[in-house]
Amino acid sequence: MLKEIRLHSRGGQGAVKAAQLVVESVVTSGGYAHFIPFFGVERKGSPVFGFLRIDDKDIRLKCQIYTPDVLIIMDDSLLSAPKTFEGMKDGAVVVLNTVKPLGSLGLPTTVGTVATVDATGIALEKTGNTIPNTSMLGAFAKATGMVDWENLKKHILKLFGQKNLDAAEHSYNVTVVHKGGVS
Repeated sequence: MLKEIRLHSRGGQGAVKAAQLVVESVVTSGGYAHFIPFFGVERKGSPVFGFLRIDDKDIRLKCQIYTPDVLIIMDDSLLSAPKTFEGMKDGAVVVLNTVKPLGSLGLPTTVGTVATVDATGIALEKTGNTIPNTSMLGAFAKATGMVDWENLKKHILKLFGQKNLDAAEHSYNVTVVHKGGVS
């Protein structure tokens, strides 16, 4: 069944590489996936988003995602951006990089599941930098089950090395998944 995921990040946070790792993992597991990045102003720190689709059959649709099943938000400062929650399906999963309490985030009541993790803090601790992409992959895998976790870990290790794999695994283990939304 087709799953549509929209990623919201800032330039330099590694969203494109993270999505590419998901695509590689899904494809080598026998599924189908593709990613379409969207860059506004191409500079570090500017808002960036992308569109990731996963399915068990060929995906012919090649356009933006207007009604995402999942939002991956790599920077909680993007929560107040006008288009972050636009078109989100009722019951959607939100995977969020934050240290803030769930009740203070102002998430829509239509969110079905929220997964929170301090992906930036984990990245800094495990890799020595503040790029949260591999940490967010651990949170995404735990929150959604949309990707084979063992296969994804192999791809993270191959592309980014042991430190990033450690960050992803730590994130997977400490991500808090709130079923039933924000209430």
